[in-house]
Amino acid sequence: MSLALLLGHQLRAFGDAGYEVTGVSGPGPFVAELTEFGVAHHSLPSLTRAVDPRADLRAPIDLFRLFRRLRPDIVHTHNPKPGVYGRVAARAARVPAVVNTVHGLYALPEDTWSKRAAVYGLERAAVTCSDAEFVQNPEDVETLRRLHVPDRKLHLLGNGIDLTRFEPGRIGTDRVAAIRASVGAGADDVVCGLVGRLVWEKGYGEVFAAVEALRGRLPNLRVFVAGPRDEAKADAVTTADLARAERLGITFLGMRDDVDALYAAMDLYVLASYREGWPRSAMEASAMGVPVIATNIRGCRQVVDDGVTGLLVPPRDAGALERAIEQLASDPALRRSMGQAARRKARSEFDEQRVIATTLAVYEQLLSDRPEVST
Repeated sequence: MSLALLLGHQLRAFGDAGYEVTGVSGPGPFVAELTEFGVAHHSLPSLTRAVDPRADLRAPIDLFRLFRRLRPDIVHTHNPKPGVYGRVAARAARVPAVVNTVHGLYALPEDTWSKRAAVYGLERAAVTCSDAEFVQNPEDVETLRRLHVPDRKLHLLGNGIDLTRFEPGRIGTDRVAAIRASVGAGADDVVCGLVGRLVWEKGYGEVFAAVEALRGRLPNLRVFVAGPRDEAKADAVTTADLARAERLGITFLGMRDDVDALYAAMDLYVLASYREGWPRSAMEASAMGVPVIATNIRGCRQVVDDGVTGLLVPPRDAGALERAIEQLASDPALRRSMGQAARRKARSEFDEQRVIATTLAVYEQLLSDRPEVST
């Protein structure tokens, strides 16, 4: 899913730039989509999202063997677990250039000492195997510097989206009306949308509590969630949890490939997450001219200008989330002005073409600096 949905546009651009692009991940339903746009794919069952000690021990060995067979010029790792053992395996296989993207360090300053020690220790060890670290968030750059990661390896990347896709004018009024009708919304109703995996870390507990508290005061509020179940994660939202939320009036749409149209049907967007690197969904909603309510955490506060493009609320605070939703749901003029400001910010700051250009420039520099390694 990450290769196809989060990185697909970038992978296609790397291919257009002359690179032969190969993706490596666990097997899954998105492999066909990757091959459709010209990305070869190798499935390794040992690459899992779940905590699986046997698979996690096997994964670096499988990657090492694959890298020795493929002999890539560059290995670029993403996500926490592959980011650690992928860098180690690539360096052990003598890949000429090893690159990693930090989508958001998996520990935060407010986390327990033991979690920070484990995450930061693994990160610092893996960095010794890389030539470049793309860091999406400036707050993580400062953390990595405190961990004594050399400045020469650090590249502030930010994040971006395909602004040609997330363009409000692309979605017809009939399509918007059909989506709103499918979630029970009429012309005078206020539609609040969420997009994301169904895990508690995304703040669904606070969302459900806020919606329950608002039922009596905002009878015209309609809430829907688009996103897949993620049963491999320990904090997955269960079937029973979803049933209780549905009784509150929340509609669950499952996995969707038309999120651009879903944003067009929203009046406001909510991201109540506890941890983000630089949230793509909040950028997408902003680009579609939708005001965003997000938690005041790393990543979200880079996307949302509080009081201008949306509202920031403390994480894990259902009451604050409730008040923010009520404020925007009750004020069409405020939603309109914030949505316009969000759209302007997205056009000026969230263009994925800049991310692609930065990545390609670093690739080229690394390959020019390092002669091919003979094996």
